[in-house]
Amino acid sequence: MLFTKNANRIFRESIDDYHRHDNVDQPIANPYPTGSIDHLLYLKNWIDTVQWHLEDIIRDPQIDPVEALRIKRRIDSSNQERTDMVEYIDSYLLDKYKDVKTLPDAKINTETPAWAIDRLSILALKIYHMRSETERTDVDDAHRNACQKKLDVLLSQQKDLSTAIEELIADIEAGRKYMKTYKQMKMYNDPSLNPVLYGQK
Repeated sequence: MLFTKNANRIFRESIDDYHRHDNVDQPIANPYPTGSIDHLLYLKNWIDTVQWHLEDIIRDPQIDPVEALRIKRRIDSSNQERTDMVEYIDSYLLDKYKDVKTLPDAKINTETPAWAIDRLSILALKIYHMRSETERTDVDDAHRNACQKKLDVLLSQQKDLSTAIEELIADIEAGRKYMKTYKQMKMYNDPSLNPVLYGQK
């Protein structure tokens, strides 16, 4: 099975599993073996899915400010988890292709495979929720039709991005491109790098 076909299947599974409860506090029940790429992909999308709904909640104009701050800090923590998961997936792929001999004229890609997979995970969420909009019965045809057009674009984008990821993986496997990863070095969560935090000492 193509890598992205499997990834898209796992993303749909994770999203469907989440929406059986539709609760940001629902514990994850990852069905895949720890250490497998499938486990990482499911966990990655679960984090994205929970964060998607936290972003919805925090935009409630009637939300209690104290609760909004709590959720904002939870979103910050989720962003760090999301970044960590991307790096785990890249580490998995780096290890998988560590014995590939790169060609003398091999090139580096603008982003790593895992950051493209991150975008694929978010696309799966957009597709799920846009499809839900096309199925609503409490809106008019104009709304559903407009959402159907957006859904068509998202599905086309998913197909194109999946193709691009497959081509990147094929290039890495053939030595035409090589992977090089960088830690994201997020600064806002680090008390030694965020001036608001270290300024309080």
